[in-house]
Amino acid sequence: MNQQQCSKTDHNIFKKVFQRMIKSDKLGLVIAFIIMLIIFNVLTGGKYLLQVNIINILVSCAIVGLVTIGESYLLICGQVDLSPGSVAAFSGVLASILIGKGVNMWLAVIIVIAAGALIGFINASLVNGLKLEAFIATLATMSIARGFAYIICGGKAVFIKNQAFLKLGVGRVFNIPIPVIIFILLFIVFIIILDKTKFGRSVYMVGGNAAASRLAGINAKAVKTKLFMLTSALAAFGGVILASRMSSGQPTASDGLEFDAVTAAVLGGIAMTGGKGSLTGALLGLIILQGFNNGLLMLNVQSFWQIVARGLLLIVALTFDYLRNRKEK
Repeated sequence: MNQQQCSKTDHNIFKKVFQRMIKSDKLGLVIAFIIMLIIFNVLTGGKYLLQVNIINILVSCAIVGLVTIGESYLLICGQVDLSPGSVAAFSGVLASILIGKGVNMWLAVIIVIAAGALIGFINASLVNGLKLEAFIATLATMSIARGFAYIICGGKAVFIKNQAFLKLGVGRVFNIPIPVIIFILLFIVFIIILDKTKFGRSVYMVGGNAAASRLAGINAKAVKTKLFMLTSALAAFGGVILASRMSSGQPTASDGLEFDAVTAAVLGGIAMTGGKGSLTGALLGLIILQGFNNGLLMLNVQSFWQIVARGLLLIVALTFDYLRNRKEK
């Protein structure tokens, strides 16, 4: 092959890649992400893209990301869960109490995750059995779980002295924080499940066309039950990691966690109407969201303005979701 043919081949490859990017619904997100990096790096005098800050962003992604996985699955299935923040707070407090009483660290983690899954089962029972809307059902369990978080600790933080448990939240492997490693591994696993397995396809079918899924022999109630349990179990695990990072279980922790998770998922292209979206898109939305929050912190933007900004970002995400659906119709 001569030089001219090689040049032509390379040109065709780049052309195909560019065309795929243009057709991709994630191109806008990629461009927004790059612009955000440039703006915040300039405004912070180059500190935004320092390794230490990138690690901070990844760690914040790890905590929210666990819930984002569950919320993404639920949204694709046409459901939503408002209780993860409360579940995470309850789980962090419960883990702290169990470890404080001398329970083996890993046994405590398993018990807490199982308790989280039980809350998810209750959510599913309210939705499937009583036919409540997921929004209403999980709004109720959100209040109940937060209330129990206060009750079991008397409204006070429960401090942790177990050093092995504390390493779960602050330890590093090859200079990579353990929470980030856990998050990345779980994200890869659940991307494969959603994209490559029969269960993943059933999640899309139930969310996209419930009638067709029934004709295909898919048990929609069973799928929803598994997803609610998964979301709460991941929220519980996230609460455990957060308690480890803070060296205490706090009933006030994780407020608005589900808000950030849903925002990340919708920003990443997952449709609120169900049946559409991907975890890779949700991951990109998550990184943008947490990078945005981190940038505001570095600029010393007051906390209440950060809350306003996050709300505006959710409106932007929902607007994009509306425009995508309108374009497809």
